[in-house]
Amino acid sequence: MAGALMHHALQQAAVRFGDRAAVVAGDDEWTFRDLDERSTAFGRHLVERGVRPGGRVAMMTSNRPEFVVAIHGISKIGAAAVLLSPAWKAVETRHALELTAPVHAVADGPGVELLGGLLGERRVTDLDRPEAVDAPVDADASPTGTPTSDLDEVVLVFSSGTTGLPKAVRHTHRSMGCATADWCATLGLGPDDRFQVATPPSHILGLLNLLAAVSAGATVRLHPRFDLDEVLSRIESERMTLEMAVAPIALAMANHPDLERYDLSSLRYIMWGATPVSEHVARIVTDRTGVRWLPAYGASELPVIACNPVDDPDAWRLDSAGLPPEGVELRVADLDTGAVLSAGGTGEIQVRSPSVMAGYLPDDETAGAFAEGWYRTGDVGWLEPEGWVHLTDRSKEMIKVNGFQVAPAEVEEVLRGHPSVVDCAVFGLVDERAGEVPVAVVQLDPVRPATTVELQELVAGSLATYKQVRYVVVVDAIPRLPSGKVLRRTLRDEWTPILLAPHGNA
Repeated sequence: MAGALMHHALQQAAVRFGDRAAVVAGDDEWTFRDLDERSTAFGRHLVERGVRPGGRVAMMTSNRPEFVVAIHGISKIGAAAVLLSPAWKAVETRHALELTAPVHAVADGPGVELLGGLLGERRVTDLDRPEAVDAPVDADASPTGTPTSDLDEVVLVFSSGTTGLPKAVRHTHRSMGCATADWCATLGLGPDDRFQVATPPSHILGLLNLLAAVSAGATVRLHPRFDLDEVLSRIESERMTLEMAVAPIALAMANHPDLERYDLSSLRYIMWGATPVSEHVARIVTDRTGVRWLPAYGASELPVIACNPVDDPDAWRLDSAGLPPEGVELRVADLDTGAVLSAGGTGEIQVRSPSVMAGYLPDDETAGAFAEGWYRTGDVGWLEPEGWVHLTDRSKEMIKVNGFQVAPAEVEEVLRGHPSVVDCAVFGLVDERAGEVPVAVVQLDPVRPATTVELQELVAGSLATYKQVRYVVVVDAIPRLPSGKVLRRTLRDEWTPILLAPHGNA
C-alpha cells in the first residue's frame, strides 16, 4: 500500500473495468472511465480556482455521483477534502471552516448558500451547475497538479469530542488506502458485487463504502435519502449482493409489514455497523427474509477495527463485532491504570493499525487519543482468547445517534445561550431505533421561566437534526464533583428508568 495515492484506485479501475457501471443514481449510470475522466477535469476546475497541492477543499454534498468525481479530483491535484455534513447548520459549519481553513468549497442544495455566506460565493462550486463536472477531457490526460506523498493528508472527517465542538480527523493517502483494502477484504468485495449506499458521504462509513467499491470494481447505487421500500425494491430488481445497515434501518426492516413481499435472496448478507447489534431485531429480519447479518466495528479515526469473517458464514455471530482484519491489532487496557489486560479482562479497547488517522485538528487533541502508539477508542469491552471483541460500554461521553457521534458539550453550549438556563448537562438515553438519543437536564432561573419545548427548539434551530434533544428534564441542581465535572452517569442512572417507563416523560 505504501506509495499509492487515493486516486490511483480509480485510475486502475478505469483501465480494468472501463465502461462497466461504477455508480448508478436514479436512471443515470456512470462508468469507471466516466468517473476517472471527469475527476481529472474537476481537478483542473479546482486549480483554475486557486486550489494548490496541500490546500483543502470543503465538501458539503448529498449522495451523488459527483461526490465520487470531486473527491478523486481533489486527490489528483494533491489537495485534501474536508467532509462537512449536509445536516449541519451555521454554527457547526463555521467551526469546521475555522478549524480546517479550506481555500475552496464544493456543495449542492442548501450547502451552496450556507458555504457561500461563510466563504464567499466565488469560492464555492455548485454541483447542481453541470459545467463543473461535465467539462470534456482527453481520456489520456495525466492528473492535474503535483503528485503527493502517500503520507500527505487527503481526507478530513469530523468526530465529536467530549469537551466541545467536533474535531477534524486527518487521514493520509496511506491510512485511507489501508482502510479501503481492509474494508474490501472484510466485505469480501469484488467486481461482481452490487450494493447500495444511503449513508451520507461525509460519514466515514459512507466514504469508505464508495472508495471500496471503486477499488474492487463493484457497482454502487446511490440514494440521496433513505427510503426502505425503494431500497428493498432495488435489492430485488437489481439483484444486489450485499446491503449496509445501521440500527434504525435494521429496526425499520424488522417492523416492515410487507417485508416478505420482497425477494432478497440475492443478498450474501446484510452488514450491521456503527452501533452494536440488537440481537432480537437482527433475528427477526433473518427469520423473515432468510438473510443473515455480518456485524462490523470501526471508528472515524480507525475505520476498520473488527468484522465477522466473511468467508466463514458458519462462524458468524451476533454477540460479537468479530475479529480484527489482517494487520490490525487489538488489546484491552485497564480503565484506571492503563495496564494491558489478558483475555477476558474488561477495559478500554485499543487498536494499532496502518489505517489509523494522522491526528486531529486542533493538534493538541491528538496526544490524548493514543497510548504508546495504540489508538484509544474510548469503547469499553473485552476480548476472547481467540480475538473476538465484545463491546459493553463507552468510557468517552459521546452519544451515538444513528451511528453519528454527538458531543454533550456541544449541545450544552447551545443550551447555555438561553437566558433562563443556569446550568445544564446532556447524556445519552438508550433508544431501540437510534441506538441513543440526547437528553438535556437543565437548571432554570426561576425569574426567567422557559418551557422544555422552547429549549428543544433552541437546539433544533442551532444544530443538526441528529443532535436534537429527545427530552428536557428540569432539576434543582446539576450533580457535579468538587472539581466541577458533571456526574453524567448519576444523571443517566437516575433518569433512564423514568424516561423509559411506559408513558414516561419529562
